Amino acid sequence: MTETTQGSTKTLYDADFYAWTQEQAKLLRDRQWDQVDLENIIEEIESLGRQERSELRNRLTVLLGHLLKWQFQPNMRSRSWRMTIREQRRQIREHIEENPSLQPYIPEAMNKAYEGGKMLAASETSLETEAFPEGCPYSFEEAIDDSFFPD
Repeated sequence: MTETTQGSTKTLYDADFYAWTQEQAKLLRDRQWDQVDLENIIEEIESLGRQERSELRNRLTVLLGHLLKWQFQPNMRSRSWRMTIREQRRQIREHIEENPSLQPYIPEAMNKAYEGGKMLAASETSLETEAFPEGCPYSFEEAIDDSFFPD
């Protein structure tokens, strides 16, 4: 499905993504295989997978950043930090439960998230990133354990 706009041809995928998704769902339900936009469907499915990995990494970044703040600025600890840590843990556990195939990605996600967590902690404290350990001082299990708060 295409539409013409000022001399250029635009696909529905480019012009109105939501309408494209609805059209593709209907075509799939009706088994109209020859009309399905297979290339863009494949691209979108791959993108959804990348989003799940990104969601895990982003939540770990916030969690690790707050754990670093907790550990390295004990005099600044607040209820807000504690609540952020708990909420990120809850969301991470839920995300893993909903996407168990992300388990093998956890070590890589922890490494990438730790770099972001150091930057987050440095930006929200008076510390430089060099003040934090080079590698993540917490295991994934510790990081998501509700009873773990580093000293």
